Amino acid sequence: MSQTNFPVYNLTNATLFTRLKQSYTNISYLVLILITLFISACSTQPAIKDTKNPPKTIAKKIKVTKTAEEKLAFAQSLNDQLPNDKQLLITQQLTVNNLLIEASELFLQEQNFSKALWLANEITKNPQESHLNTYRLLLVKAGSLLALNHHQQAYQQLQLANELISYTNNNNAISTLELTVDYYIVLSEVLEVQGKTVLSLAAQLNAFALNPHSSSEDTLSIWHKLEMLTQWQVAPLINNNPPFIEGWTQLLNYSHKYGGNAEQFSRYLHLWQQQNPTHPATSILEQLQPESLPENSLFDRKIENVAILLPLSGAQKGAGLAAQQGVLAAYKNNITSNIHFIDTNKVDWESITAHFSELNIDHIIGPLIKSNVEIFLKLSAQQEALQVPTLLLNLPSQHPLTNYQAAISMRPEDEAIQAAATLSQQSYNKPIILSHQDRVSKRIAIAFSHQWQSSTGNAVDIVYFSQGKQMQASLKESLDVNVSQTRIKQLSSRLNNSIKSEPRNRRDIDMIYLVGSAAQTRLIKPYIDVNISPFAEIVPVYASSRSHSNFNDKNNTSSTNDLQGLTFTQIPWLLDSKQQDKKLTKLSDKLWPKRTDSLSKIFAMGFDSYNLLGKVALMKKAPYIRHFGQTGVLKLNNDNILTRSLIWGQYKNDKVIQIAMD
Repeated sequence: MSQTNFPVYNLTNATLFTRLKQSYTNISYLVLILITLFISACSTQPAIKDTKNPPKTIAKKIKVTKTAEEKLAFAQSLNDQLPNDKQLLITQQLTVNNLLIEASELFLQEQNFSKALWLANEITKNPQESHLNTYRLLLVKAGSLLALNHHQQAYQQLQLANELISYTNNNNAISTLELTVDYYIVLSEVLEVQGKTVLSLAAQLNAFALNPHSSSEDTLSIWHKLEMLTQWQVAPLINNNPPFIEGWTQLLNYSHKYGGNAEQFSRYLHLWQQQNPTHPATSILEQLQPESLPENSLFDRKIENVAILLPLSGAQKGAGLAAQQGVLAAYKNNITSNIHFIDTNKVDWESITAHFSELNIDHIIGPLIKSNVEIFLKLSAQQEALQVPTLLLNLPSQHPLTNYQAAISMRPEDEAIQAAATLSQQSYNKPIILSHQDRVSKRIAIAFSHQWQSSTGNAVDIVYFSQGKQMQASLKESLDVNVSQTRIKQLSSRLNNSIKSEPRNRRDIDMIYLVGSAAQTRLIKPYIDVNISPFAEIVPVYASSRSHSNFNDKNNTSSTNDLQGLTFTQIPWLLDSKQQDKKLTKLSDKLWPKRTDSLSKIFAMGFDSYNLLGKVALMKKAPYIRHFGQTGVLKLNNDNILTRSLIWGQYKNDKVIQIAMD
């Protein structure tokens, strides 16, 4: 299947018309007649649909009165009566050319994608008399290629269309063109296939604004995509500045913060409507009202007896106690419900159902340990007493979650994905990943690499390091410092006099993502700073939360000296931030001054888990609801997993501050 790159739009109108006139007066233009004859010969065959999922642009078209075959027949009839006058001939062939373009567009609408693509390619072998015609043909090819699952080629045609529009807008001597609704519809679908959710939604918002036939259903469709965005996806969408984004963003903020409180949310929806009276989302406000949400008797039951499954003895006792203390901090002696802590290292799993029935358990938090999660899920599938709203504190590896179950994800990969998606919007072109070789670090590094490639289309190198001298050697090699030192030695050996020299790092690195523990980071960060040439620009270093130790910051103030400039993701509980519960932080520091960072994270998870009781039910009904917790901003995804959006911190002037990364 051929495809034509078509930069014809760099011709002036006069040159283009001259070439067009020449092509119409010689026999080469008869190829267009052959096209009509070829396709008309197929007109007696039934139309073949080339795909089960045609581009949505087809449904957006206004109903036409002629078919592609009828357009071709008309074009052929005109060519059967060629006028003798040259000017009339040119005019007639311009009409024929336009009919052929219309036929290619109609083939696309009729889902004859192979015919549409073939015809568009044949037409573009001849110069077009207008840039608009070139643009129309590029869209036909893009839509056809998309439907035929040639996504990258479809994207290339869209890029050519975009370049054509830019060319007309930058050239005062020609008529300007604008991107159309069909362009944005195809672009949105191509980007969605490529996994570029935010860019796809930005394109859809542009298409929506340009479509005069947009309906409330279209508006609701956009809202359903907006409400599924994580916090860190909203910022790049705003940066794309699609139409109506200010109102959409404000509606999202109100929904995220107040959606779980019916009275508050109704008040803020009314406020939003007053502030945005002409916004298209006003047509769906009634459907967002809390009273319009569907009821679910299983989740609407009162919370009276909560079972909390934790390892309160044995090897994992420390983690279990930290989670228990977090739950108790959130519970605050709530007289409306009872909590029952159950030690998973002592429980008899075979008799747990009877025990739950005796206690009238209506909600469950836990288990915490992954192996116990699997045991519990297997039992719950068989025992009705365990089939109550459940919030697991670890992700299952085998059993899928049912409608009445959810799980909190504390996977380190999640923050790597957030970091890569966010940093890819910061104009960095040549990042590298420096990662320790332990299992968790490798998982984080690979997740960052995959997300970076998905966001930018470019691969990123991962350089693994070990402790000690091997760490230094890996760093020197990754920065090409060794190469520079070798050149210096070679030059010195050829000269009788000694020379003063400074090793230089490679210049194609503009960002480093560092993956390692806090102790490893304190060793390697200064070494990065030292090995960056004084002649080069500072290379920013970003890291995961593993590189930041709140415990060290509090108990060893000198530990921050070597980390200046390091920027990292972190949960609100471990970073002085707006979202941090400062009153509880002071109490926690007083009660448990020596608690490690890992146990502090489990404490925060226990605190959030109790506050999520009842709220998860609302999140299942209304995906726009968020929980602004101590482990991050939590949202429920389609797999019933609560994922986190973390905040960003930075070492600056010997202290750690929260920063915005939009």
